[in-house]
Amino acid sequence: MTNKLGNLVLDRWVEGDGDGTTLASAVNGTPVARITSEGLDFAGMLQHARNIGGSNLRRMTFHERGDMLKSLAKYLMERKEEIYALSTETGATRSDSWVDIDGGISTLFVFSSKGRREMPNDHVYLDGPPEMLSRNGTFVGQHIYTPKLGAAVHINAFNFPCWGMLEKLGPTLMAGVPAIVKPASSTAYLAELMVRQINASGLLPDGALQLVCGGVGDLFDYLNCQDTIAFTGSKSTAEFLQQHPRVIGESVAFTAETDSLNASILGPDAVPGTPEFDLFIKEVVREMTSKAGQKCTAIRRIIAPAAVAADLTAALGNALGDVRIGNPANRDVDMGALASQGQRDEVRDRVRELSQQADVVFGGSDDFDVVDADVDRGAFFMPTLLHCDKPLNSSLVHSVEAFGPVSTVLPYDGLDEAIELARLGEGSLACSIVTNDNAVARELILGTAAYHGRMLVINRHCAAESTGHGSPLPHLVHGGPGRAGGGEEMGGVRGIKHYMQRTAIQGDPQTITAIGNRWTHGADEIDPGVHPFRKTFEQLAIGDTLRSEPREVTLDDIEHFAEFTGDKFYAHTDEEAAAKNPFFEGRVAHGYLIVSLAAGLFVEPAFGPVLANYGVDDLRFLTPLNHGDTMAVRLTCKQKTLRGDSGYGEVRWDAEVTNQDDEVVASYDVLTMVATDEHWASVQ
Repeated sequence: MTNKLGNLVLDRWVEGDGDGTTLASAVNGTPVARITSEGLDFAGMLQHARNIGGSNLRRMTFHERGDMLKSLAKYLMERKEEIYALSTETGATRSDSWVDIDGGISTLFVFSSKGRREMPNDHVYLDGPPEMLSRNGTFVGQHIYTPKLGAAVHINAFNFPCWGMLEKLGPTLMAGVPAIVKPASSTAYLAELMVRQINASGLLPDGALQLVCGGVGDLFDYLNCQDTIAFTGSKSTAEFLQQHPRVIGESVAFTAETDSLNASILGPDAVPGTPEFDLFIKEVVREMTSKAGQKCTAIRRIIAPAAVAADLTAALGNALGDVRIGNPANRDVDMGALASQGQRDEVRDRVRELSQQADVVFGGSDDFDVVDADVDRGAFFMPTLLHCDKPLNSSLVHSVEAFGPVSTVLPYDGLDEAIELARLGEGSLACSIVTNDNAVARELILGTAAYHGRMLVINRHCAAESTGHGSPLPHLVHGGPGRAGGGEEMGGVRGIKHYMQRTAIQGDPQTITAIGNRWTHGADEIDPGVHPFRKTFEQLAIGDTLRSEPREVTLDDIEHFAEFTGDKFYAHTDEEAAAKNPFFEGRVAHGYLIVSLAAGLFVEPAFGPVLANYGVDDLRFLTPLNHGDTMAVRLTCKQKTLRGDSGYGEVRWDAEVTNQDDEVVASYDVLTMVATDEHWASVQ
């Protein structure tokens, strides 16, 4: 008898009770595995995630979690061929599997990098600068993010069993939150294999990841306000889950990625013979056939100028006619099977429904040839193109999704009509625009962006490097309004924040500094005893401050800087013209002269632990500095970020330049790399 899939429960692999349901190969219908989650202790799984997994993850800093994800991604990359071999049973070709497997693993790499570069080596993430809440600066506010103390329940779709799991898992673990993953049943065997590899790596702490192969039982009955649900699937299922009494009563955070009738709009300039017309054909065919059209971002509606609709339909038909359908393990095959015969039957039914308001102009037949496979035993479906003459008056093409290699041509007259057609989808994950006219691109973007989670403009200039219409990237948000679910995933650090709680904290500057490990104006200034540039990373304390001696800025300084740099802007070189400027009383010092002179006031020139200055952030010039004025600098150690085993840490300094009247002339952050104790000892 076919083996049952395992469930990872309380860090042990267990089988569900009973025989379960048999999962069949999408290619030939033979049994692949059986699936059941009957008898699992769902309440215990949640408790284990919260008490063990969450506790273990929260002990790690963001950077430590990032290092963990990087190691895990490397581990999976070394073992991916086993997953590729099994992936063909889902109907996926090698290129389909590359998006799912390599794409999913790459998402871990991206979140690891984002977390280590854009988040502190700490346990709390600061959201923006402090808010000054009082006149004298003794009462301030700060928004912070901390990990939720619950579990993340991930309910994934069948079409991308690896990527769909990892794109949720990466930001969840980066946030310090454990996950309970429930893959869609029809392709759960692929997700189960990857989880077995993850578990075998030993890289995740106990309780960080659990797996349910089958139904979620009574899991939802035990959710609380600290838990999070991330769902991908049908809108009807999402709505059913969102109405669970526990989800409502506990205000459980719920993000959904659901049905999406994504559109691609051909600009009026992209006529036959232009590079953009050819790019459009290529993009539509790829989106119809990649993963056999089983992509939540696939192009379902082809919005094109009525003047070229006939040429477009003919060109698409010719290109689709060259697509070779069959066994995805065969390298000569362009498109494999749908995920199951049930899914194939579902797509057939949806095409029949669409045919009530649109004509099938290519495909739609059950009689077609396949390569190296039996069309009757597998879940194969022919690419099908429809054309709707009156799309503004045809509701079905804007509401019925055939989740397979199916798309409909919708002709438009004028950009206003194209915009209206795009909006009729009532919210989608992605919309692309193919045009070489930037005025057209702007008008379409402004008219439709509110209805789409992501929009891509393709033309001859970016096509070679574009990732294409249907490729969600971990750097950008993935989600959409309306029928697309109203949620967002990924988007770099934005996706990590989804699993954390944003809290506004209020207090005196010293308390806010202590909580966030970032010096706040009004907090204590510490006398370091020596020049702070003589201190190693470990020796530096947040609040260590240097106050410089004053320096007069002379007319000679200003004229020399103007001559030396070539910056002879009138405000620095022409007394009469400068006096006409409403911001100045006469000639003033260059802003960059002020910054340069400030460096001369605070820099310690001798060889020391400060290795390099790598930038300046948030530079603002606030008060003009006239010749004859004096300037002084306060330099305070603001924030420290250790860079693992690199031998250095990044130190952010709060710099403030004032004049003889204690008015702030300039403020900015100085960024330096400072040697650790060990590295400094090794180079002396």
